[in-house]
Amino acid sequence: MIELMIVVALIAVAAGLISLAVRDPASTRLEHEALRLAALLDSARAESRATGLGVRWVPQPPDAEADFRFVGLADPAALPNRWLEPQVRAEIGDPRGIVLGPEPLIGPQRIVLRLADQRVELATDGLGPFVLGGRAGGE
Repeated sequence: MIELMIVVALIAVAAGLISLAVRDPASTRLEHEALRLAALLDSARAESRATGLGVRWVPQPPDAEADFRFVGLADPAALPNRWLEPQVRAEIGDPRGIVLGPEPLIGPQRIVLRLADQRVELATDGLGPFVLGGRAGGE
């Protein structure tokens, strides 16, 4: 009987530790969204340079069908237009959007992503890729 109680206690402790390890706090989810967006932006930027088409990334209002759009891509449906977390919001300085090309130097740009009370910044110095935390240019 004592052995059974010990086994049950060990299972309960293991289950508790697993649930703590699996938790996905807002900051982790937001960082995941930021890294995903950085990859999408850099992909659209590469396509813009390869095709010679001017491309912009534009966040959409909360009630829109899409969360963001890539304007100017040859196939706009080729890249996602929704956040993985529906509550994510993006803020940019220019309402026309983030310029992604086709020029190799696009100028410094910044996007602030928010989820609940969490905030993270993506930025580029205009030459390098978009990076998390605003550390552009390989810093």
